[in-house]
Amino acid sequence: MKPKDIAELLDEPACEHNTKSKSGCARPKPGAAAGGCCFDGAQIALLPIADVAHVVHGSIACAGSSWDNRGSRSSGPKLYKRGLTTDLTEQDVIMGRGEKRLFHSIKQAIDSHAPEAVFVYNTCVPALVGDDIEAVCKAAAARWGVPVVPVDAAGFYGTKNLGNRIAGEAMVKYVIGTREPDPVPAHLQRDGITVHDIALIGEYNIAGELWHVLPLFDELGLRVLGSLSGDARFREVQTMHRAQVNMMVCSKAMINVARKLRESYGTPWFEGSFYGVRDMGQALRDFARLIDDPSLTRRTEALIEREEARIHTALAPWRARLEGRKALLYTGGVKAWSIVSALQDLGMEVVATSTRKSTEDDKAKIRELMGDKTRMLDESQGPRALIDMVHETGTDVLIAGGRNMYTSLKARIPFLHINQEREHAYAGYEGMITFARQLAQTIESPVWKAVRTPAPWDMALGVAAE
Repeated sequence: MKPKDIAELLDEPACEHNTKSKSGCARPKPGAAAGGCCFDGAQIALLPIADVAHVVHGSIACAGSSWDNRGSRSSGPKLYKRGLTTDLTEQDVIMGRGEKRLFHSIKQAIDSHAPEAVFVYNTCVPALVGDDIEAVCKAAAARWGVPVVPVDAAGFYGTKNLGNRIAGEAMVKYVIGTREPDPVPAHLQRDGITVHDIALIGEYNIAGELWHVLPLFDELGLRVLGSLSGDARFREVQTMHRAQVNMMVCSKAMINVARKLRESYGTPWFEGSFYGVRDMGQALRDFARLIDDPSLTRRTEALIEREEARIHTALAPWRARLEGRKALLYTGGVKAWSIVSALQDLGMEVVATSTRKSTEDDKAKIRELMGDKTRMLDESQGPRALIDMVHETGTDVLIAGGRNMYTSLKARIPFLHINQEREHAYAGYEGMITFARQLAQTIESPVWKAVRTPAPWDMALGVAAE
């Protein structure tokens, strides 16, 4: 990828950072890829497209941990879980065999797995050598009649977020708009209902969360043409240009896709969340508002009224156990504000939330939700500072990603995993029940009393309990 292409992705017109600072996102700096490189971000963004062969062009190390590296789930094909790589060696680099090896690897992937398409991810070594993966992909597609998409996201280009945008750029350039949608399925065709097509961007079906929301869309007569990229199929992504409205679920990841679809096809978009009772209802209302169908608006309000009455009754016993409890939220992006809303729906107090990977719009929503009590943590907060804040504020539970789990457990602080590796789905109305249950079970677990009680030999020495 050329430097000017990277600069354009960092200078994203629809991003709040660009609007506020006039300089776009921060340029890559030494060490910027320590928390996840550009290749990692691109692969994470596209791996949930389940019927595609994802081929990593590079050394074995780049694909060594690719199996199930994100908790995205598929309702059908499992090809996306396969770790496919060209496994470049020193001899391949020295002898200039990288492009030839890639060409044969694409053939092997097609012959062995018959994928709907092949995605080729560029990595540092072939990018430094100068392998032309775009030319190889074009030749392979012509030879075998299968779409082969280059994703030029070498790790040294920059951060994981830049990789997300490069992945979205590849979808806009090579995939979206290359096929028309199928006829409306029979189960959505009901008397008096006009079916409307929508699409989701930056939704990854973590732990099957999307499946909590799809039945609501079906009931309203909203067909999800494609999700980029949770539980997606290549044929679905091809048709996303025909959506009437796009919902941006994670603006930090693929806001460039939403903007370009609006510019090229006139598709309006909004940013929303499926976490929490209020935000779930607001997302449905935003679809109805932008589609502007009176019948859809009436059905939407009726569905929200019914579901909120049901969910408030189901949450009552959990709210009684959680009300007044304090939570410290240390995640990033859209979850930095959407989970705040969900916690407030349960009557909990959020003592602080982080702003890692958050846009200026995300921060504005945090301030709106938390008001005068807003306390935002930046990336400079280390483990010690995090633990000190937990003790200072009397926090009952730390809600964060996997990298903070062992810090929390060593400090004997109740911990709930919120990031992409989790096993539980928290989105939608049903997800709120799961979220409340997991919070209550985490905070009330008897293990915390046990580990905070001094051992008998310490008690004999007069060591006080925590």
